[in-house]
Amino acid sequence: MLADLTAGAVEDAEARARATPRSAVEAAALARTPALDVLAALAPADRVKIIAEVKRASPSRGDLALIPDPALQARRYEEGGASAISVLTEGRRFKGSLADLDAVRGAVQLPVLRKDFIADEYQVLEARAAGADLVLLIVAALDQETLARLHAFTRELGMTPLVETHSAEEVDRAVDLGADLIGVNARDLSTFELDRDLFGRLVERIPAGTIKIAESAVLTPADVAHYRAAGADVVLIGEALVTSDPVTTLRAFLEAGADTLPGGRES
Repeated sequence: MLADLTAGAVEDAEARARATPRSAVEAAALARTPALDVLAALAPADRVKIIAEVKRASPSRGDLALIPDPALQARRYEEGGASAISVLTEGRRFKGSLADLDAVRGAVQLPVLRKDFIADEYQVLEARAAGADLVLLIVAALDQETLARLHAFTRELGMTPLVETHSAEEVDRAVDLGADLIGVNARDLSTFELDRDLFGRLVERIPAGTIKIAESAVLTPADVAHYRAAGADVVLIGEALVTSDPVTTLRAFLEAGADTLPGGRES
């Protein structure tokens, strides 16, 4: 599944490149206002931080929400206390687009992540041209040479790579890159099976000073509390937010992810 999703995303990018050459996209990327400081926005704090996702559909769950106005969805996330916004831009299975990303960038003051199946520099340039501050790089989809090249290129453009992992070996590869943001996805992108405890098993492999992000398998405040107790600095949440009132749900999730002192007092 992951290989098919990546191949499809690259094929679609190649079609866009035939219509809009790399030189034009590069010029648009360089003309953008510099990317926001993602590391400051997601820095560890006394409560969990949330990356809230604009997500219409997924291969595992099918259609989730129409989201006719992604900018409005993002503003609701900002109102609810999100620290960053993730935008699915893959069109075949997730029903997203770069236009969604551009609309969200214009609507909020938060860092914005392009979440897609990225495998070449053109896609990274597209992300910056549409206003992304972060780009997702999935370790399982890339050999180490390509991963390192795209990681460096993303940084050269002033963006921050979010390096996504799903195994001990993949975490080690992300650490070898010197990644500042490492995500552990509870969903295996080859089988789409979920393992909420995976983050807890892998987190000790991520060095101190690296921002640790738990991804997927979040439907309730208890799930957020579970990830926070395991050591997550940030939790990325999509389905639970697009299928409910996002402001109310975000606030409940943030409360569940607050550190507490003995007696239940917030730290």
